[in-house]
Amino acid sequence: MSDVVVVDEASAEVVREAQSLLDEAARTDGQAPLSEQGWLQLRGGPRPGVRHLLLRADGLLVGYAQLEVTDPVEPPTGELAVHPAHRGRGHGRRLGQALLDESGKRLRVWAHGGHPAARHLAQALGLTLFRELRQMRRPLTGASTPALAEPVLPEGVTVRTFRPGEDDAAWLALNAAAFAHHPEQGSLTQRDLDDRKAEPWFDPAGFFLAEQEGELVGFHWTKVHSARQLGEIYVLGVAPGAQGSGLGKTLTAIGLRHLERDRGLPTAMLYVDADNLAAVSVYERLGFSTYETDLMYRTES
Repeated sequence: MSDVVVVDEASAEVVREAQSLLDEAARTDGQAPLSEQGWLQLRGGPRPGVRHLLLRADGLLVGYAQLEVTDPVEPPTGELAVHPAHRGRGHGRRLGQALLDESGKRLRVWAHGGHPAARHLAQALGLTLFRELRQMRRPLTGASTPALAEPVLPEGVTVRTFRPGEDDAAWLALNAAAFAHHPEQGSLTQRDLDDRKAEPWFDPAGFFLAEQEGELVGFHWTKVHSARQLGEIYVLGVAPGAQGSGLGKTLTAIGLRHLERDRGLPTAMLYVDADNLAAVSVYERLGFSTYETDLMYRTES
């Protein structure tokens, strides 16, 4: 018999069980079933507005879901995974229904990789496709690799690397301004930044800040996935007043050169919304192409 339990904090034992389940799902599906933010919220202790849904069958954790109820406007966001050895038994449907119930029937759910089973579950739950997030990749080495343009900074702009503790507040303010249209990124808090600084991959030498007259006007935060030998344009932002100056393109080149020359990585990746046609076009001109997609489904209301 299966039962769904909802908790506000995942104990150390639950984190261990969930990690094992999620790792097995990733190995089977070829795609992580939980976003980076979801991983941090699973492991990082209690957070206001975050709930963990645990589906057990005969005491064994066979499904895990997470619900985040923090956006003041948009419906809550959910993610879920079922252990590969326990699929095909209705566990996904039960876990999805529990997410719907917990959200008050206002829900957005990510399907990482957009697998057919996830699309079928979304349809069964009455959810409709709402958003497509593309992962794009570009080679950094090889004879056929497109050349990176020499970075040319706008007049009066200099670039340096991030100083943990000293630049936190200024960067958070710039990030909020640059992503005012994108609540997921623009709402990052000091705790969110601290969580990322505590991760093994964090390296301030790959976190570039652009300054003009003592004020931050842009940034390119890179990330290295060492196990996969993959570099990422993690976050790239430009202050509203500096947009259109070519600073974003220059910061992109600076970060990619760092990943190639300083870190010796063969491939770079990034995430971009499919409907952001201007950004997709820019990245395609830089040699990026779509590698895989994540899909978000939502309730009609």
